[in-house]
Amino acid sequence: MRLHGDEVDIDVDLVGRLVAGQFPHLSDLPVTEFASTGTVNAIYRLGDDLSVRLPRVQRWAKDLERECELLPVLAPGLTLQVPEPVGKGTPTSEYPFSWAIFRWIDGQTYAPGRIGDERQAAADLAQFVVELRSNALRPGDAETPLAGRRPLGEQDADVRDWIARCGDIIDGTAVTAAWEDAVHGLAWDGTCSWIHGDLVPPNLLVKGGRLRAVIDFGAAGLGDPANDLNPAWSAFGQAGRSVFRELVGTDDDTWRRGRGIAISQAVALVPYYAVSNPAYSELGRRMLRQIVADQLCP
Repeated sequence: MRLHGDEVDIDVDLVGRLVAGQFPHLSDLPVTEFASTGTVNAIYRLGDDLSVRLPRVQRWAKDLERECELLPVLAPGLTLQVPEPVGKGTPTSEYPFSWAIFRWIDGQTYAPGRIGDERQAAADLAQFVVELRSNALRPGDAETPLAGRRPLGEQDADVRDWIARCGDIIDGTAVTAAWEDAVHGLAWDGTCSWIHGDLVPPNLLVKGGRLRAVIDFGAAGLGDPANDLNPAWSAFGQAGRSVFRELVGTDDDTWRRGRGIAISQAVALVPYYAVSNPAYSELGRRMLRQIVADQLCP
């Protein structure tokens, strides 16, 4: 099933032709589709050690190009494993966007039952966020994109509309109250830091009961650090959330703003992916439940 109405056609045969045409030395490797909960790129295994990622729609096509440029610069300062670009493919008459080959990272997407200790996972991810924020690369060193979601006030009408679209699937009254609390908080002062921009469970890989890798840097750049507080509600419960908040070192205003940013994402996930990607829709519902709980018992 397509995830988006404007999604291009991608299948195993197409990926095989792209690889053979632009990376002939890899053409003997088998191509197999990989069942991913991701919504931006289609993913295919290329042999045992590589993967191919192809943007699904035009509006996200540039994200993969940005990721290929940023990862080699950011990776040396990060202790968790991150994707390693191997080759960048170019558009063809069959496929209109840039695409890329990466080293395969072994692991499973984050889920509470796959983690031995949520507090340890929260500490590991907090260290990643702190490391990313401290990266020395700044505008002028490279073409560094601004990243993150729009200011909360600019999203108010859209978020209220998405809450209405969710209907009885969520506790609309409680979510609206949490949203209003965030919108009425102190706005971001414009001080940028490096952010991943999409630290949701599908982009966190677990192996042997520990958090091992962070993937999908297509939304990375310089922006409001509140954007990377997302896992406090998308990945962790109260125990992990407390550890994550303490070790990331965030003030009350940034935390409230982060909660609002998470709401703006979650309320759209719930109805948009209800049929095409139920796991992502459930992620949105899970985030909203945790946000309401955090709002009531911070």
